[in-house]
Amino acid sequence: MGRRVPRIVRAAATPILIGDPPLLNVLGVHQPYTPRCIVEIETDDGAVGVGETYGDAEYLALATSLADAVVGTPVTALNGLFDLAYEAGGFADDAAPEFDPAGLRGRRTPSKLVRSVVSAFEIASLDALGTVLGLPVHALLGGKVRDRVDYSAYLFYRWAEHPVADAPSDDWGAALDPEGVVAQARRFASEYGFGSFKLKGGVFSPDEEIAAIKALAKEFPDHPLRLDPNGGWTVDTSVHVATELDGTLEYLEDPTPGVEAMAEVRRRTGALLATNMIVTSFEEIPAAFAADAVQVVLSDHHYWGGLHATRELAAHCRTYGVALSMHSNTHLGISLAAMTHVASVVPELRYACDTHRPWQTEDVITTPHVFRDGAVEVPDTPGLGVELDRDALAALHERWRRLDVRGRDDVAAMRVKYPEWTQPPLPRW
Repeated sequence: MGRRVPRIVRAAATPILIGDPPLLNVLGVHQPYTPRCIVEIETDDGAVGVGETYGDAEYLALATSLADAVVGTPVTALNGLFDLAYEAGGFADDAAPEFDPAGLRGRRTPSKLVRSVVSAFEIASLDALGTVLGLPVHALLGGKVRDRVDYSAYLFYRWAEHPVADAPSDDWGAALDPEGVVAQARRFASEYGFGSFKLKGGVFSPDEEIAAIKALAKEFPDHPLRLDPNGGWTVDTSVHVATELDGTLEYLEDPTPGVEAMAEVRRRTGALLATNMIVTSFEEIPAAFAADAVQVVLSDHHYWGGLHATRELAAHCRTYGVALSMHSNTHLGISLAAMTHVASVVPELRYACDTHRPWQTEDVITTPHVFRDGAVEVPDTPGLGVELDRDALAALHERWRRLDVRGRDDVAAMRVKYPEWTQPPLPRW
């Protein structure tokens, strides 16, 4: 007689606000606080699982509705989460797949909302199921092929502090020129052991950012380097940067917006191009791969709909000879744990994964991850291997209740210091 499948008896979506440094990008600057949503499910045998996703108002509304909808369903019914989410959100199941990653142009279609929210419930379900079975999440995904996952330091141009009162602060100081970027990299290398560096570009003129990468290459000659302007450059500018940095960059990420533009940069330079903007759903794969517009896909389980979808993406990339790595967002320890588990089961992971940690110093788990030599050890404990810190969750939720921040808006945050700032058109340079 088979074992009874546990069912979900409780689910909750809790909004929180976490502190964020004044990190600059092509659109503006990060706000002092950014919303996240923590998902919990509990099964009828007492197992609790956790997940994490974006906390903007649209995501929170769908997560709250889906939390009601999953009660009574088997914890193993992961394939049904998408239908439940479309129904809970009142969306058509053929909602347009196109969307703009990270809201760079303000569009958030139903399909992105569904995938991002489903990812948190899928991970919470896997966490709970692993707890029930006494197995780590990576075992539920087929078993790990590596014991540690390498991550890349995420360098940002930044201000020393936010230009508002009662904002979170840190001791990193400003980084507004090549010297500041190199100093930031030194600290990432010495304190966390990161072996590769990614610079968020699109902030200053391309030649200034070329100079920063060359300064990094001089200081760290054996460290792979990446540059990501979030589609901030024209094709001609992208060609200029790729040519100037030929032999210096590991890859160039999303230099220009759109499949055709990326393909042209590839044809004119032969540069290795990565993306988390033009390939963010399975529907976008055929055109981009056929045009040779991207040679490295940066997966993000929030974008793609969870860990199983990430494995499916890895299979597509393997079939077409496209490399795979991992994109990062302003995540906490739950998402970092999920990233580490799924990264551990993908044989073709050729590049260190992105991570915004340790820019975010707050967390909702009792034992935040530690980077050793730029890597996170893959846990073999049941589930995700993390425990929810309920006191921290309550405090960050209370901050959400107290402060009127219900979405991320880098343009509005920039206007605090520069009132005339408007959203730059992409490409910007």
